[in-house]
Amino acid sequence: MWSGPRNISTAMMRAWENRPDCEVSDEPLYAAWLCLSGADHPGRDEIIATGESNWRKVTADLTRGPVPGGHPIWYQKHMCHHLDRSMELDWIAELTNVLLIRPPEEVVASYVRARGTESIVAEDVGLPQQVMLFDWLEQTTGRPPPVIDSGDFLRDPEWHLRALCDWLGIEFRPEMLAWPPGPRGSDGVWAKYWYDAVQQSTGFAAPKTRTISLSGRAAAVSEHCRPLYRRLFAQRLSRGVSN
Repeated sequence: MWSGPRNISTAMMRAWENRPDCEVSDEPLYAAWLCLSGADHPGRDEIIATGESNWRKVTADLTRGPVPGGHPIWYQKHMCHHLDRSMELDWIAELTNVLLIRPPEEVVASYVRARGTESIVAEDVGLPQQVMLFDWLEQTTGRPPPVIDSGDFLRDPEWHLRALCDWLGIEFRPEMLAWPPGPRGSDGVWAKYWYDAVQQSTGFAAPKTRTISLSGRAAAVSEHCRPLYRRLFAQRLSRGVSN
């Protein structure tokens, strides 16, 4: 699952982890990306110290296994901005890929609020990388990956999960819709900076209507990403749209 930041990616990971037949991995490329990019993220040193900084080793493990715990399903939560330009992409074609998108103004507003700064570029939102990945997968595998819009998903999570499971050729499990609150051993060491809300959650919450006001760089980044979002939104998984 390839998501941008400040999306429902961790809640989605909770849903899959609540299946007894599924193992999850939380942002396995984070440490490698921090080393390559030099990005100054909260907990940077701890993330690098506890993670694997060699992206080639990470991707070899992700594609060749073995699956942790010996489960038949391995859910990998990936952030699109962790795809550094120096990384090769061939390994991704060995996975079954899905894109998780969110309107850029919502991502930008949440991102600058969480980081306490308006220093943001389009690549931080993840949409440029998601469009790149969508096109690359379509050209490489011969079919585009499913796209899930977070707002659509939260209005009808069961339908989306059933549709996704059907696309994957696996059984839908009702326990994907609710989980116990609290942290998980699978959470990355960065959970203390980002996961407060999801650790209090017990399921997917209905989408909230918010008034968003952006200015300066934040507004410019949102406007730049809007056409990218619209392009992927047109390909989204929905009752009226088939992939």
